[in-house]
Amino acid sequence: MPQNPQLIRRLLSQAMNHRRAELRAGGKRVLVAGLGNYGLLGTRHSVGMDVLNHLARKLSVADQWKMDRQCCSDVAITKVENVELVLMKPRRFMNVNGLSVASAAETYNLGVEAVYLVHDDLDKPLGKVVLKHGGSARGHNGVRSCISALHSDSMMRLRVGIGRPVGEAMVDRFVLSRFSRTEQELLPLVLEQGAELLLDHILQRGTAKKGQAACGEPDSTPLAREGA
Repeated sequence: MPQNPQLIRRLLSQAMNHRRAELRAGGKRVLVAGLGNYGLLGTRHSVGMDVLNHLARKLSVADQWKMDRQCCSDVAITKVENVELVLMKPRRFMNVNGLSVASAAETYNLGVEAVYLVHDDLDKPLGKVVLKHGGSARGHNGVRSCISALHSDSMMRLRVGIGRPVGEAMVDRFVLSRFSRTEQELLPLVLEQGAELLLDHILQRGTAKKGQAACGEPDSTPLAREGA
């Protein structure tokens, strides 16, 4: 029996709308956005999306990514303990990722305090992951786009170190390049530590525990020595 593409799309849309309605019905929920260039997965600048892919596998929803046209993103929704997680990967270029993040926040009825951004950080070496509350974009175009679209810089940010190029190498070329073979050996540990740091912090806030990074203090998880 031949498949009807329009019927399939309509059924998927109905399922997504039903899931949104369930989310709006109540309960703690957060939006976790992996920033990057959708068509350039695997590059340093898209390591935020790599973290989201790893997190989805960790939560057994890697096969549940759905294209959300309203947000222009891939979205996967799951629940961990008492917290609903809306995982998203924008399908736009990095410098306009904020349009997708703001649209998702509106769609899922979430304020900026419930938004987590996951992105690369040139100022930290590969192997260092830091969770920080708010702050400026620090030259990161994806974060700048999110701040502009959400009209706030108060989002939680998981900053994944990628290091800086050595010598005369151009930064633009460096961030759009792929990790070296040596770096790829470290990358799985980086992704795991990033996913763990995210989950720990989200669940802390979900259970209303006080102290640590929930009060705005930065969490850092060093995986390698500075400069390594």
